[in-house]
Amino acid sequence: NGAGKSTLVNILGGVLQPDSGDILLDGEKKTFDSPAQSLDAGIAFIHQELNLINDLPIYENMFIGRELKKKSGFLDHKRMIEQTSRVFDRMGLTLDPREMVRNLDASYKQIVEISRALLMDAKIIIMDEPTTSLTDPEIEKVFAILRQLRQQKVGIVFISHKLREEICDTYTVLRDGVMVASGSVKDVTTSDLARFMVGHDVRTEKLGSGAQRGEERLSLRGLTQEPHFRNIDLTAYAGEVLGVTGLLGDGRSELFSAVFGAEPMSAGEIRLCGQAVRITSTRQAKRLGIAYVPRNRKENGIIKDMSILENGTIVSWPDLMRRGLLNHEKQRAEFNEEKAALHIKMGGENDSITSLSGGNQQKVVLAKWLSREPKVLILDNPTQGVDVGAKEEIYDIILKLAKEGVSVIVLSSEAQEIIRVCDRALVMYHGEIVGEVSGETMTEHEIMRLATGG
Repeated sequence: NGAGKSTLVNILGGVLQPDSGDILLDGEKKTFDSPAQSLDAGIAFIHQELNLINDLPIYENMFIGRELKKKSGFLDHKRMIEQTSRVFDRMGLTLDPREMVRNLDASYKQIVEISRALLMDAKIIIMDEPTTSLTDPEIEKVFAILRQLRQQKVGIVFISHKLREEICDTYTVLRDGVMVASGSVKDVTTSDLARFMVGHDVRTEKLGSGAQRGEERLSLRGLTQEPHFRNIDLTAYAGEVLGVTGLLGDGRSELFSAVFGAEPMSAGEIRLCGQAVRITSTRQAKRLGIAYVPRNRKENGIIKDMSILENGTIVSWPDLMRRGLLNHEKQRAEFNEEKAALHIKMGGENDSITSLSGGNQQKVVLAKWLSREPKVLILDNPTQGVDVGAKEEIYDIILKLAKEGVSVIVLSSEAQEIIRVCDRALVMYHGEIVGEVSGETMTEHEIMRLATGG
C-alpha cells in the first residue's frame, strides 16, 4: 500500500499529469490532459474505488459520458438497454440493465464497471484491484472474460495485492514509488513476489492467538431478519478469534450490522457478557463495548470530507470533549499512538483521508476503534484492498487483541484468511449457519463444501 500503483495508472488514465517521462501507445508519444482523452485513445480504467452513480439504473451508468441519442436529441434508452444486455450475455450475467445501481452489492457494482470497459471496445483495460470485493466464483467469471479479451488482442494492466490470482503473463512490483522487480510470471513464486513487495520474507504459516478462551462475551439466540438471516445461534468468547464465512449473499454482513444496531431484526436475543441487551442504535452498541469495521470502506468506513485525524478519532469525540469543545491535544496524542501501532503511511494529519492509499485508509478505519478498547470487535473484510505486508500487520493486531481478552469476530469470504487467523469458524449459507470448522476440519475444501450448501 502506498507504493504508487494507483498514482502511476492515474497518469495513464489522464487523471494526473506526470512530472517527467513519456507515454508510448502503439509506438507513438501521447499526452492525456483528461480522462476523456485517455478513453478516446482506447484506454479504459476501472478504479479501485467504485465510480458508479447509485441513483441511476445500470444501463445509464454503462453509457455515462457516451450516451446514445436519437435523431431528436433525446436519449435512446432502448438501444442502450440492448447493448448493455449484449455485454451481460457475453459475460454470462443475469443482471437486468434497468436495475438501479443502489440495489447492487459491491461485487456486482464491480462487475458493472468491468462490463462498461468491455462496452467501450477498449484496446487497453487498466484494472485497479478489480477483484477486492468479489467471491471466488465471481472472480473466476471475470477471469474467463479477461482470457477472452486477451485472445481478442486487448491489453490488460491488472493491479492486485492477491498474489494467487493466476491471470497475468508478466509482473512488475513497485515498492515506495520505485520499480523493484519485473519479469515473467512463469519464473516467480508467490513467496518471491511477497518478498519483493515487502522487502523481506513474509510468513505463510497458520497463526493462532495462543490465548486462553475466556468468558462468554457475545451470544446470539434465534436472531432473524428475513430475507437476510434466520435462527442464528452463536457464541463468541473473550480471547478467541471467531471466523464467520460463506459466499456472497450469505447474510453475514447484515447479521452483524443488526448486532451493531445499524439494521433491524425481527426476532431473537442478544446477550453481552451474560446480560440480555436490546440494541437499537450504533451509539448504544458503541457504549456497550462493541466495535464494528464495516466492509466497503468507501461507502461505509471513511468520511471523505474529513481529514485523516478526524476519521481516525471520530468515535472517541464524546470522550475528548471539554466544555463542548474538542480537546485537540488529547485527540492528536490518541491518534499518534494508533498511527505508530498500525504503521500508517501518510502525509500530514490534516490531509484529506482520500489522499491515502486504500490500505492506509483501512488502517485509519481500524485505528478509530482500537482506541476505544472494545469488548467485542467485529471486522467485516478487514484486509480488503490491503497488501501482503499490511495484511500481516492487521493479523498481528487481531491476535494481540485476542491475547488481551477482546472477543474478535472476523467476517471474510477468503477461506485462506479464515484458516490462518481464526481459532474456529462458522460457515453460513443462504442466511443460516450450516456448520462449524476448527482444527483439522478447518480446510479450504470443507469451508467451500459447507458454503455451497454441501
